[in-house]
Amino acid sequence: MWKGTLTFGLVSVPVKLYTAVSERSVRFHQLHATDHARIVQKRFCAAEEEEVPFSEVVKGYEIAPGRHVVIEAEEFASLEPAFTRTIEIEDFVQMEEIDSILFDRPYYLVPNRGGARSYRLLLQAMRDTDKVAIGRVVLRSRQQLVAIHPRDDVLVMTTMNFGDEVVPISELHELHEDKVELSDNELEIAHRLVDSIARPFDPANYRDTYREALLDLIDRKASGEQVVLEPPTRDQPLEAPDLMSALEASIEQVRARRAREEEVLDVNGAPPDKRAKAPAKRKTKQPPRATKQPQRSTK
Repeated sequence: MWKGTLTFGLVSVPVKLYTAVSERSVRFHQLHATDHARIVQKRFCAAEEEEVPFSEVVKGYEIAPGRHVVIEAEEFASLEPAFTRTIEIEDFVQMEEIDSILFDRPYYLVPNRGGARSYRLLLQAMRDTDKVAIGRVVLRSRQQLVAIHPRDDVLVMTTMNFGDEVVPISELHELHEDKVELSDNELEIAHRLVDSIARPFDPANYRDTYREALLDLIDRKASGEQVVLEPPTRDQPLEAPDLMSALEASIEQVRARRAREEEVLDVNGAPPDKRAKAPAKRKTKQPPRATKQPQRSTK
């Protein structure tokens, strides 16, 4: 999706950029209910009550209700960042120093023609020193702060939010309204509940069950099947007279669920989450599987 140069010091590495994740959301067109014709959105002038051609559309920033400052295309162009084909590394830092809330979207950085040796040198040096590179790049006319780090045999570049884009915790007034003190007994049972649910992280254990069900419904309707849907079921909240009772009942609930999973495992010889039904095959070409996010700090 992008070709350019990764620079650190006086070293330049020709690179290419590939998206590292693929969104799997199911997209729909808006249709007229009576004849299923596509709904078309038009640019409409509220004052003149008529359609406006795209050539007459400009961008304006509202500074007061009904008052805008118009920025022309030439003015936008004059302000665009200069380094349109360069990822300029500014600093090397420790991954633990980066708050995970700053991370946005990952991309793969691979060497372009003639860049294999310098690319391998940078990757190995970052791996040996356990460092993450912080730099800037222009993507789609917007300057992005990025973090670059090794993942197996590839460099991963993750776009980041700027610090002033993160909403301060101090603005979350609900956190400061009530002063709460926890008892040792409450904490001890809460620790037991967390430990009872804990297991090693495996992204294969987590699927978008809503998307899978939606695609299955589309396939069934496309094949002409008359689909009769049952009313949605809602999990009833666990009724408990107080927090301690809720914690203890939650532990028993987890124990019962694990016992059912072990029974299924004994009968089928495979973990329940590994035998989950695969989503229905689509006739259209699917994008590649999403990959794991880079390891992030938990500050």
